[in-house]
Amino acid sequence: MQKRNIQKYSWIVLTTLLLGSCKLPALVKREVSNTVPESYSGATTDSTNSASINWKTIFTDPDLGALIDTALAHNQELNILLQEIEISKNEIRARKGEYLPFVGVKAGAGATKVPRYTNIGALEATTEIKPGKEMPEPLGEFGIGAYASWEVDIWHKLRNATKAASLRYLASMEGRNFMVTNLVAEIASSYYELLALDKQLEILQQNIAIQQNAYELVKVQKEATKVTELAVRRFDAQLASTRSMEFHIRQQITETENRINFLLGRFPQPIPRNRGDFEKSLVPALQTGLPTQLLFNRPDIRQSELELSAAKLDVSVARAQFYPSLGIQSAIGFGAFNPGYLFKAPESMLFSLMGDLAAPLINRNALKASYLNANSKQMQLVYKYEQKLLSAFLETKNQVSNISNLENSYLQKKQQVEDLVLSVDISNRLFNAARADYTEVLFTQREALEARFELVETKLKQWQASINLYHALGGGWK
Repeated sequence: MQKRNIQKYSWIVLTTLLLGSCKLPALVKREVSNTVPESYSGATTDSTNSASINWKTIFTDPDLGALIDTALAHNQELNILLQEIEISKNEIRARKGEYLPFVGVKAGAGATKVPRYTNIGALEATTEIKPGKEMPEPLGEFGIGAYASWEVDIWHKLRNATKAASLRYLASMEGRNFMVTNLVAEIASSYYELLALDKQLEILQQNIAIQQNAYELVKVQKEATKVTELAVRRFDAQLASTRSMEFHIRQQITETENRINFLLGRFPQPIPRNRGDFEKSLVPALQTGLPTQLLFNRPDIRQSELELSAAKLDVSVARAQFYPSLGIQSAIGFGAFNPGYLFKAPESMLFSLMGDLAAPLINRNALKASYLNANSKQMQLVYKYEQKLLSAFLETKNQVSNISNLENSYLQKKQQVEDLVLSVDISNRLFNAARADYTEVLFTQREALEARFELVETKLKQWQASINLYHALGGGWK
């Protein structure tokens, strides 16, 4: 009868635990959308994609290649990220250990004096260790043994947590790849900016020489009373303005070199570079492929996808907290009041085995909050994934358009420079023949200088647009 009652109460408790765990908070769910347009422009179906090309094939300048290699080895931010990857790897190890049994050993020694006028004291006073030998006082306690505990992963709570940690490790690897793409693009962009500044400095020095000659000529003409002092002062002022620009460009060169040195993880030093004709440098032509390839080529999109998968598992882990958990504890060893009896079997042997089933019933607010937060974080990552995909598509489309417009702009700007260079020579000859005013010479020289600067800047923008397109496609980390 008593055994039947115990079984009845056990079923009641178990049923209560299961019913109590079934009432979960309602969640707002949203499926992620990874749909993109079929092409960037028109109806092209060419899947050739430059993102799969190694950056060394895109950037063939050996000086630039050496800089990128140095940065990949010594950039502090990249090395910090590598340590984050190690942390993620150790998190997997920790999660794996949680669903394996915990086993330990322990040993202890002590002594206890129990008051005589207590139930235990009275029992010990009348107990004999051996016939004719009373219980010693104080009573020693010596023990050695092994113990184990294990939570049976019924609902895959611990395994899902381990899978989530593994996905976050893979996401951190993709984060490292995205950092590499950023680093390659930033160094390449800064390198070509440095070449553009070198070219602008060269143009400026050529113009200083031209303006110096014009200034000397106008002084001679002033002595010959062909022009007034005003013309001399105007030529002198323009020469001073041009010389002032030289120091500004030199400062920009210094700052750009130091920016590259920072990316390389080293203190300031000269940046070796190919000082050829920057205006004639050939910008690589890149193939964009199909927008769907962004899902595989962009490390930041893959990183976001892996983080989203890990967040879904976090929701499952949080949900499993409401369900009953089964724990098993066991111990085995030896214990005695005297070390001499410690290993005397079977009298000194001890062992235990216990299992328990537990589930939350009342005041589950903390679990509900954790469950709802896990779902909200998952929703955040859904929007984050879609945002990154949209951003990647727009970045690529913008750079495709930018490259086309810059190519047309460069052709027009080049024609402008050719015309203005000829105009400078014409205006000087007309001025010497007293057929043109000195202001025409000054304006023509200034316009020619500005146009040549703008031509160099347009060429730089072409390089940067190509670099940005390569980065937007997901190139640079392979």
